[in-house]
Amino acid sequence: MFLENFFIEDESSIHFTRQQGSTFAKQVAGDFNPLHDETSKRFCVPGDLLFSLVLHKYGISQQMCFTFSGMVDDSKRLVLPDETDQLIIKDTAEKEYLTIQRSGDTNKDPQLIEQLIKRYVAFSGQAFPHILIPLMKEHGVMINPARPMVIYESMSISMNRLNINNPSLKSSGATLAVKGKRGKVTLAFNVFENGDIVGSGSKSMVLSGLREYDQTAIDVMVGEYNANKEAYQSH
Repeated sequence: MFLENFFIEDESSIHFTRQQGSTFAKQVAGDFNPLHDETSKRFCVPGDLLFSLVLHKYGISQQMCFTFSGMVDDSKRLVLPDETDQLIIKDTAEKEYLTIQRSGDTNKDPQLIEQLIKRYVAFSGQAFPHILIPLMKEHGVMINPARPMVIYESMSISMNRLNINNPSLKSSGATLAVKGKRGKVTLAFNVFENGDIVGSGSKSMVLSGLREYDQTAIDVMVGEYNANKEAYQSH
């Protein structure tokens, strides 16, 4: 399966190189968040890669809720637990990074899992600038251009059925709740199969260091983001 190119597994743990995390973000998710750059001092593995790893290893359950509690860098070794309704992903030092609640039927078909992963992370990776900028403008706030912090908080998905072959995802709305210098963005989506809704879900992210909206600073930030994207894609 394609995902095996993006992690390293030994007998007791799984880890990620900076190149694997960065390549997944850029090539699979279309996500150019600077936190996922190989050279970033604050490098972290994309949350969407951790989500994808769980589906790759445990399959798709009808109801799944992912809660992120820590950022994984290239030095961490993760230990995957045995299959239960609650999965807690920890590192070899017992620090928790991700909790997954599962219920209902489970499908472990590799082709379906790969398709759903690709569809979801492509949807998820487009949050900035296409969704976040209009939301921030609407609420008169923005993240710090010098230190843009957009952190994955949680993701949930609920499937009516799992006997599907070619799922697609479409946005069903986005909201931003602001509290002081922090904000919470929720992106909702529906899952379709042959034009019919077969599931729904949402992704939540935390924005920190919010300040008053400044269109000039936003234009510079978006310009730098797009320039990095174009430079990478032109290689």
